[in-house]
Amino acid sequence: MAGHDSLEETVSTSDLPGAGHRGMTWPQQLALAFGVIYTLIGIIGFFITGFGDFFGNVNGMSMEHDETLLGFMINPMHNVVHILIGVAGIALSRTLKGARTYGWLLAVGYGAAFVYGLIAIDKDWDFLNLNWADNILHLVTALVGLVIALGKVKSVTVERGRDASMRPER
Repeated sequence: MAGHDSLEETVSTSDLPGAGHRGMTWPQQLALAFGVIYTLIGIIGFFITGFGDFFGNVNGMSMEHDETLLGFMINPMHNVVHILIGVAGIALSRTLKGARTYGWLLAVGYGAAFVYGLIAIDKDWDFLNLNWADNILHLVTALVGLVIALGKVKSVTVERGRDASMRPER
């Protein structure tokens, strides 16, 4: 292109102009799926626990929550965490960079939740009301986060001029 400064850049196919929803990379799709699932689990959780005593657990806090959702212990605070994680996944899945960020959030956040669970399960002060099923799920979610953050995607090389929406000439 004469007269234009050109810059060669590697981008995912979803970053190309006009890619739309179908152009989502697999990390974006996985981030979106986890976001939707966690949001729904958080909302459904409130139908089971209600909104009272956010930090209650089965081990003796002021109001005991012994409710489970598919074998996982929950309380209202746990539901809020699920909704926040889910909404973040939905929002960050829009771009590959956002999905990668979400993957790191899952890896670090759920890795920390796993370590917390190793210490907190069966304790009176466990404000998330965890059981071993929760802890195993937290470890698996942390690993999925690493996959989202580090997984390879197909990329294309494009030549871009001053207008970032320009496609290479054929």
